Amino acid sequence: MTWIITKYFLTAAVVVLVSELAKRSDRLGGFVAALPLVTILALIWLYVEHQPPEKIANHAWYTFWYVIPTLPMFLVFPALLPRLGFWPTLVACMLVTAACFSLFALAVRRFGIDLL
Repeated sequence: MTWIITKYFLTAAVVVLVSELAKRSDRLGGFVAALPLVTILALIWLYVEHQPPEKIANHAWYTFWYVIPTLPMFLVFPALLPRLGFWPTLVACMLVTAACFSLFALAVRRFGIDLL
């Protein structure tokens, strides 16, 4: 139980760090948010918990493919925010991301990459 609480604490600390940095500097906050900190933590947790190397490698592999269709959201969000406000923009970005992911999954399936 202590290990799970430690994992939650450290992972939450990363999110708090990013949000605090973003309040002070748009560029620094964006840079740190763009780092794959959550993925790095997940890889560490998997390794420390003695998961097989194949499982850890698969996690990194799928993370790569899942990141690509999320990227348009980072262009849509600043474009919609002044027009729609925060919450409608966030919902619109979730829908855009879901659509991009679905289309991307269909496209890469042709190359033998099964994301769904």
